[in-house]
Amino acid sequence: MLSLLELSGSPFQIGQTLGKFGAQAAHSYLISSSSWNSVMAWRGSDAARAMQALVEQHFPLIHQELLGLAAGLELPPEDVFLWNCRGDVWSMAPDGCTTVQLPVAGGSRITHNEDGDPGFAGYCGIAQAAPDKGPRFVSFVYPASIPGHTFAVNEHGLAMTVNNLRSRQVTVGVPRMVLTRALLNQSELPQAAELLRNTQRAGGFHLSVAQRASPDLLSIEFNSQGVSSRSIQTPALHANHIVHEAMQAFPQVVTDSSLHRQQRGDALLRDAESASPGNPADIDPLRILADQENKQFPIYRAAPDDSDAENTMATADMRIGPKQVDWEVYERPGQSSRFTFIDTQLV
Repeated sequence: MLSLLELSGSPFQIGQTLGKFGAQAAHSYLISSSSWNSVMAWRGSDAARAMQALVEQHFPLIHQELLGLAAGLELPPEDVFLWNCRGDVWSMAPDGCTTVQLPVAGGSRITHNEDGDPGFAGYCGIAQAAPDKGPRFVSFVYPASIPGHTFAVNEHGLAMTVNNLRSRQVTVGVPRMVLTRALLNQSELPQAAELLRNTQRAGGFHLSVAQRASPDLLSIEFNSQGVSSRSIQTPALHANHIVHEAMQAFPQVVTDSSLHRQQRGDALLRDAESASPGNPADIDPLRILADQENKQFPIYRAAPDDSDAENTMATADMRIGPKQVDWEVYERPGQSSRFTFIDTQLV
């Protein structure tokens, strides 16, 4: 089951608490996994040192959070930093995800399957963070990782979900997980895209971002070569590979799971729109994200032999309205919610 944990204090203290939370999973599973070994091949490399220097220079508080994370995990800081660069140095990092994006009257709805390494099942959590510096936020967290690269909401009503992009061209820059952690410190929606555009980037992500009292629902794809931001005007789905026309020239890996989840999700959305034309509020995104019609490449993933070695760890359903973000976290779509929040407050 998902745990609820509280993070507070300095960036180092927040990281340290998060590290202690993830230490058992890190030592019993992570550091002996093939994923860890693949990333540690970059240990001591010029690229790793350069990325760490960039984070220390441009995002010193997040650098302190990473140092605290390493202390709590009782692992070398260089190794923990590198693990938090896994999508920047290794295109097949075990991160997937599927997101339904619905523009509705008075706001937006973002519903998201968080897909990750099944070795972390039972070790993940929902963190309520109250930093000494920066806004409060709530985020899904994996062991040994900083918050912000999954799904999260901050005290300014900024709601965000994150999908993996497997870019083939990765250059030295600020790690993508550091960038999405930095987005949780933003108070306005336009700042999110600007932060990405104005920072030297390494790997890539897709973001669904909205904010209370804002009519905009943004789909943002970024990698080391570019940033594409577009406003979602009709129901859409994203299954963790580049789909923006402006980003198509950049080489990527599209797995069979990613391709089939996109195709199946698009078909389900079309059927839902046909059943209730012009009324996106009538679409049930949780039903789409629970779909397992394609037995080999389902949208909801729970198979021990999943083709990408990923399982759905949690589902978030966010309704971003004019005054607040009402959202729920499910351990499985179709079941009762595990947690309910208004902005960053547990209900």
